[in-house]
Amino acid sequence: MIAERDSLLLAAQEGDEEACARMLDENSGLIWSVARRYFGRGVDGEDLYQLGCLGFLKAVRGFNPALGNQFSTYAVPKIAGEIRRFLRDDGPVKVSRTIKERAVLLRGARERLCHALGREPTLSELAGETGLTAEDIAAADLAVAPTASLQAESGENGGTLEAFLGSEGIEEKIVERIALRQAIERLPDQEKETIFLRFYKNLTQERAARVLGVSQVQVSRLERRAVTKLRRFLEEEAR
Repeated sequence: MIAERDSLLLAAQEGDEEACARMLDENSGLIWSVARRYFGRGVDGEDLYQLGCLGFLKAVRGFNPALGNQFSTYAVPKIAGEIRRFLRDDGPVKVSRTIKERAVLLRGARERLCHALGREPTLSELAGETGLTAEDIAAADLAVAPTASLQAESGENGGTLEAFLGSEGIEEKIVERIALRQAIERLPDQEKETIFLRFYKNLTQERAARVLGVSQVQVSRLERRAVTKLRRFLEEEAR
């Protein structure tokens, strides 16, 4: 068992992504236990876990068994350090009480309108039902949505943000997941809502167009512009 664990660690240190993924899976409990220490600080739990995964992978890369330490003893401060660094240097994306209240209002309005109309309501219908502007709706939708997954499929043909944005190794994917929410916040409202509908709600371009009150061609252009900007934002963040 110990020999197998050592062999897996060595493979991960040599850049084997399958070994890295397996180590993350087998140590998810350890990573969550550290991440939970930082709950309640304005950062989503899943974001904290992803940061912890990044710290864990740094621990994998830097661990030297010749020093006589157990790997878990070495990994815990690395996991915690990555989370603390983010909280100190970058800070969380804070969601105000007003936006949370709007999100609750929107959720109820969507459910009522979906039931009454038999389809996803348009932005104008949501605005009429709630009294919110389209900009308010876009901000509330994205602020409380779970962190976008690079593997989240759109409703059109199974395309993912990962395929559009591109990614490299497992460590890079984790960094991009964390940065993606902040990058989306920088988009104009209509592009932000397009990303929400396509990759969070998994709507086709045709259905997204009906919700936005524009043509399918316009949705395609909005999505293309948004993805181009997201790629640029993430590249800037990586520099």
